[in-house]
Parts: sequence; structure tokens; C-alpha cells
Amino acid sequence: MAGDSPGKAGHQESLGETTARAGLTSDPRLEVTRKVSAVATADESTPDGVAASGEGRTAAPEEATSPDVPATKSAADAPEPSADPAPAEDAADDTGKPSAPEPAKDEDEDGDETADASAKPATPADEPAASSKPEAPADKADASETPAEPDPSSDKPAGFGKAPAPWGKAAASESSAPAKPEAPATADVPAKTEAPAAKPATPEGKPAAPAPAASAKAEAPAPKAETPAAKTETPAKTGSSSDKSAGFGAAPAPWGKATAEAAAASEKSSGTATAPEERERTRQQPLPPDPLKLLAELTNTPPPPETLLRTVVRRVKIWTPLVALLVIVFCVVQAVRPLPTPELKLTATPSYTIQGGPFTPPWPSEGQAAVAVAGLGVVGTYGAQKPAPTASMAKTMTAYLVLRDHPLKGDQPGPKITVDDQADKEAHNADESRVPVHKGQQFTEHQMLEMLMIPSGNNVARLLGRWDSGTDAAFVKKMNDTAKQLGMADTTYTDPSGLDAGTRSTALDQIKLAQAVMGDAVFRDVVAMPQADIPGLPGRIYNNNSLLTKITGMLGIKTGSSTPAGGNLLWAARRTIDGKPQLILGAVMGQQSGYSPDASLQKAIAASEKVITQVQSGLTSAQVIKKGQVVGYVDDGLGGRTAVVAGGDLSAVGWPGMRAKLSLTANGKGVPHQAKAGTAIGTLSFGAGPAATQVPAVLQSALNAPGFFDKLGNF
Repeated sequence: MAGDSPGKAGHQESLGETTARAGLTSDPRLEVTRKVSAVATADESTPDGVAASGEGRTAAPEEATSPDVPATKSAADAPEPSADPAPAEDAADDTGKPSAPEPAKDEDEDGDETADASAKPATPADEPAASSKPEAPADKADASETPAEPDPSSDKPAGFGKAPAPWGKAAASESSAPAKPEAPATADVPAKTEAPAAKPATPEGKPAAPAPAASAKAEAPAPKAETPAAKTETPAKTGSSSDKSAGFGAAPAPWGKATAEAAAASEKSSGTATAPEERERTRQQPLPPDPLKLLAELTNTPPPPETLLRTVVRRVKIWTPLVALLVIVFCVVQAVRPLPTPELKLTATPSYTIQGGPFTPPWPSEGQAAVAVAGLGVVGTYGAQKPAPTASMAKTMTAYLVLRDHPLKGDQPGPKITVDDQADKEAHNADESRVPVHKGQQFTEHQMLEMLMIPSGNNVARLLGRWDSGTDAAFVKKMNDTAKQLGMADTTYTDPSGLDAGTRSTALDQIKLAQAVMGDAVFRDVVAMPQADIPGLPGRIYNNNSLLTKITGMLGIKTGSSTPAGGNLLWAARRTIDGKPQLILGAVMGQQSGYSPDASLQKAIAASEKVITQVQSGLTSAQVIKKGQVVGYVDDGLGGRTAVVAGGDLSAVGWPGMRAKLSLTANGKGVPHQAKAGTAIGTLSFGAGPAATQVPAVLQSALNAPGFFDKLGNF
């Protein structure tokens, strides 16, 4: 062009050499260091000069006054990209004076250039101010800007008509509002470094326009950058119809981003620039470092190789304290926990059979019968145990209920009972057993029981029922309820006396009733009486059970006879063995003579006599346990056992072939945790109830309470 000068050509030649050297540089960091040194040298050798742009213009950067120092700053070389100075436009006035250059904006963080505004031509009136008014340098670089792309329709180079901007200084925008300085990002780069491009003087003494920026940088589009302080956006490129150069009025890039921008500039100059999409990749929060690697970095020692032994040792170090804590807690819990309750257990044979063949009593030839020993069990039965008429044996339940509801002790006579009109009328019935009582007479409860059980008065049975329950029906209901309570499942009562044939039972059920009622001492005394004298009666009364005077140990209970029932007898006898009386209970039912109820009764008595005599002689005793024999042990609940022995000889009472249970029970206070040897802590028994034989169970050795280690071993 006509306005070009030799200074401009020299600047372009220097710029070409710098660009070629940047292409040969392989390490951007070395290139940045070299260029910073070159800029520093240029600052020291070049005097500063400031040109004013005129009224309403921003301050222009300093110009070199020496024509021998070419501009060495280019877009490809700068670590902190900035807009390169462009030659002044030829559209000056007729005097040929170039217009004052406008400050250019620096490159953004990626090394690209953007144009902030178009260049404005200066008027001749502005030249004196440009040569006489200096401008103070900026302290720090402002926010980064991207250069604008050159207009392809224009034959002017990029940045034509703009004054060179000092490297590292903040350039003012057209509105003269400077952006706030940004903190440097790299600590290795100096805070302030100015790199003005020197202009060679023209023959007329006027400064020549600087060389245009490398075309390679102008071709790469760049995204817009937003300054943090001003929060304003600058245009990315200028239109082709504009007469202003790209980058006019743009703010320089921050100095702290010099390293990244220098690398980007080096990539652009060598033709290997990274795409904007890749350079603007989003940064993610880094993951926490591996503790071993971090420790290796801090200590400058590499982590040891992972081996099976190291893994095992590390796990042992981690888990050992936890296991030790659990062990301590476990020991404390075991130490303070209460001791379990000791138990007494039997080791001897739990049952024993008395030697001898099977024992069979002489049973009657008809009806049914049953024999048992209280506490030992049933000796045997005869016939089918089917419900049959009981006759006067039903009076046993009547006496049981009266004594249960109105108990007597010892020789107590009990309350007086008045004979009513019905009892008086029934006393004259000839077809049933009765006692001659009269209306208005009073007898004690004990006397009434004697008249009930010895001569078997039916009218007295009904009178006691009404006295106890109010009516016959209410008393009968009570009789049936009690039978169920005693387990007499095959028994039904329809009247208190048994005269009604509907009152039915079995021999086994009657034995259950006999065992219950024989527990009353008053009842035993009454039924054992063969005869009695009661004031108020016309004479002595006699018992129908003749066996009371024939058999030693005969205790009697109740006879019963009727045409439907035949002859029946419920009886009790005693046999003393080893100094202890044994209660024998039996019942014979359904004995028929074919002549009269009284004859049938005598037949039943005769059959019962044989059974009673045989059972009494068959009862025997046998030694089951010897003194000092181990029969059990005390279990303390934690694995400890202390032997228990019999405190004496234990004999079993029964009949040949009888099998009974052996039991070991603790005393009422329970088994202690600690006791001396020989201490009685329980009872060894054979049988149950009145027939049971017992000896004390004592400790064979001292019983010690469990210790701490016993608790640890058993949990």
C-alpha cells in the first residue's frame, strides 16, 4: 500500500522470524521463559512514549523511539496473548500524518483474539496530544478477551489502524471504563511485564505503523470471553463492511494465564491447535487420593508391593482391637451374671420291680371286682368294668359331701339336725332300710353319720341331703359334679340313698371314691364301728359288714344290696409292713344269690373276705437302694456336677411283680449353690401317697459354687 513504510516491512520480517522460531520450539514453557526475557530486554532499551488519541479516545500504549529495535511480540510467541499492533490506516489527511493508534485487547485464556470495537481514524488535531501526553501503565492485566477474525473482503491487515497495546497492561475500552484486575493464576510468572512493540521512525520523523499480527491467529475463531469485573461481553468478530480493524478497544488478557495461553499460541503457530470444544472441557471434583499413595508422595517413598502377608498383617492390626474389646465385654458380662439355679437329677433306675411271679387275688365268679393299694396303684381287676346299680354304696358319696361341706374334727359332734316330717314318714317304709326317727327330734351331725353308714338308713340319707343343699335334686346334682371331679367317669347318681336303680357305677370308680373319703378321720372312725348306741333311738344299731369282726385290719366302708344290684361291698383294710401301715382298698359288685338281697349281700361279703386276706398276705417289702449308693447328682447349671447318695436303705412295699417309680426331689428350700458333704438336700422316694417309702438324699462331697472361669466356659 502507499502508506507502508520501511519500518513496517522490518517489523513484518521480524515477526516472521519469531513465528518460525515458535514453530521450531517443542516445549512451550521454555518458549515462554525466552520470550519474557526478550520483552524485559526490550523494555530496558526502549524509552516510553505515549500518544493520546484525542478527544474521547482511550490512552495509547508506549512506542519505541529507536528505529533499530523491531517489534518482537507476536500472537504465536506471547505466553500471555495480546493484540499485536497494526499499521496505521492510509486514510489520513492531506498532510500524510498517520492517525493515533487505538489500544488493542489481549488474547483470551485459549490464545485467540477477539475484537472489541472497530478502529477509528485520528484527525490531525490529535497528533500533538499523542506526542506530548504520556499515560501511566496499568498495574495488572485485565480479564482475557478473544481476538476478532479479520474481514476477508478487506485488503487491510488485521489490527490496521490500531496502536500497539503494551503486553501485560489493561487496555481501556471505548467507554474509558477499566476492568478490575484479576489475580494471577501462575506463581512463576512476574506480576508486571510490559512488552511494547517498537516502531521504526519514518524519514519524515514520524513513527511507522507496526506490523500486522500473524494471519494464522486471525483465522481461528474463538468463543467470547466475559470479564469477571465488568460482566460485559465483547463482540467476537467485526463485519466485512466495517472500516475498523479487529481488536480495537479490547482489554488485555490477565497475566496469570500466561502459561496456558502460551501453549495454545505455540500449538496454533505449529498448526496443531486444539479444538475449542476440547479446551473448554468441564472440570470435575477430583476423587480423594489413595491414603497409601498420598503417604508415599508426602514421604517421597513408594508404597510397598501388596502381598498376602502384608494383607493378613494389616487385617490383623485392624481387627485385633475390636476382637479384644468384644472379649473384654464378654468377660465382664459373664462375671456379673447371676448363677443359674442348681437342679437335682436322678441317675438310679427310675423304676423298680418287686421280685416274684404275677400276683392274682382270688376273684369272685361273677359280677366285677377291683383291688388297689393306696399310693402304689391297682393290684388288679375282675370282670367288665361297666356301670351297675350301686344300691346303698351310694351313701358313701353322701357322707363324703356332708363332711366336706360341714367338716368335723376329732370328737366334735357337729351341729344339730332336726328331723322333718318327710324323714318321719319314710321311717315307716317296710320295703327299704330305715332308722326309726320322729319329727322334731334333733341329732348331731356325727350321730346322723352313724345312722347313715352303720344301719344304712335311707330316710337319714335324704334328710342329710336336704339339710346340706335344700332339696334332693340340688344334692344329687352336687353328687354328680363331685364324681366328675374325682375322675369317676362311669358313675351316675340319681338319689342320695342309692335305692333308685338309676344310680350306677363301677368297681374301679368306687375305689377312687373310697381313697378320697378314707382321708377323713371322722369318716374312718364311723365306718369302722360294728355297732353304736345313739340316744333317742329305741335301741342299738348294728353294722351290716360282718367282716369288721373277722379280719384283722378290716376298716369297713359300706355295704349295698337290692334286687337289681345284688350284693355289693366297698371295703378298706390295713397291713403294716416295715412299721408303716398300708391301706388296701377294694370293691365287689353284682353278686347274685337268687333268693333275696340279703343273701346276695352275704355272697359279696364272702367273696370280699377271700380277696382281702390274699392281698394282705401278698404285700411285701424289698430293698431297692442301699445306704451310700449314688442315686443322682446336683447340676449347678454351668457344667459342674456333685454326686448325691442315699442316706439310708430304701425298701419298696408292694406285691410280687409290682413295678413302681423311684423319684428324687429337692427339699422345700431348693438346692443350695454351696453346701458341705453329707448335707441332706433332697428325698429319695419309692411309690407315692401313703404307700411311699422315703430316705434322705445327701451330698457325697462338698458342693462348691461355680467360679468365674466356669462362667466363661459355659454361656
